Amino acid sequence: MSNPDLVHAMRGGIVESFHRGALAVVDSEGAVRLALGDVDRPIFSRSACKVLQALPLAESGAVEAFGLTDDELAMACASHNGEPRHAATAAGMLAKAGLDASALECGTHWPMADAAIKAMAKTGAEPSALHNNCSGKHAGFVCLGCMLARAQGQDVRPFLRGYVEPDHPVMREVGAALQATTGADLAKAPMGIDGCSIPTYGIALRRLGLAFARVATGAGLSPGRAQAAQRLRQAVARSPFFVAGTGRFDTRVMERLGERVFCKVGAEGVYCAALPEQGLGVAIKMDDGNTNRAAEVVMAAVIEALVRLDEGEARFMRTLSDVPLRNWNGIEVGALRAADGLRRALGVGIP
Repeated sequence: MSNPDLVHAMRGGIVESFHRGALAVVDSEGAVRLALGDVDRPIFSRSACKVLQALPLAESGAVEAFGLTDDELAMACASHNGEPRHAATAAGMLAKAGLDASALECGTHWPMADAAIKAMAKTGAEPSALHNNCSGKHAGFVCLGCMLARAQGQDVRPFLRGYVEPDHPVMREVGAALQATTGADLAKAPMGIDGCSIPTYGIALRRLGLAFARVATGAGLSPGRAQAAQRLRQAVARSPFFVAGTGRFDTRVMERLGERVFCKVGAEGVYCAALPEQGLGVAIKMDDGNTNRAAEVVMAAVIEALVRLDEGEARFMRTLSDVPLRNWNGIEVGALRAADGLRRALGVGIP
């Protein structure tokens, strides 16, 4: 199946680039409300599924045991910029568990935010694992591991070693949550290694959409897992800076729309969202792996079409689904916009 054009890059009155992809909108019973392109091909959800990976943390009793805050729970679902508040919050999560950054197995990279890199460079500071965009998620894994170690009467440090491996008890808990929410048989799914070293599984878009519909509603989940999903959604809505950061799509949208939208980006053009009021889950995969250029535009168009918005909110979302392109002199040279076919499929007017 050939996937349709979802986003067009316009210049000089013609389409300069076509961004093709697939989109699934699914309800909590697994009914596909809208399918564009191949929604059955397994794709690696990458960081788009972090809220699913954080469910065992929220269920484990770690929130109460360590006094985890909304900021910290949002960090457990985050692909953050590595700004100072992000790094400090990840460090704070670890400190509550009696550990430090040496417990993290996500690897080290410079912050994603240019301002944070420049500030560190001015002082001669070097990045640590705390600046990794996945440090909050991994701090959550560490907190989960501490709870598991305690329950088994084991020493925490030796127990945590290798927690990124598929057969480690922490990753078994994470895998079980993915399987329960998506309904996919992970034993039969393609498995790769994500950028932060944990397993990533090939799962069809329709199943990822189902998982996010379940996160949106709690339907199809155990009572404890449904409560965990709601707690994580609420935390991100209250602390949206910590799920992404300054200027980022996820933070900007959830700052504006609150609990009406939970959206999460992933690498290689993947985007997922839970829409609680509609009881729907959304899963997107761009063929060219384009995330901040194309997948964001598709997600903006979906939110614009499906979520209850007032006039100001609708204008705000249109700035994200129909984006002017400017050159270095500030001259408007084109636009990046949701394709007409996508808007028609979503049931909204063509601009």
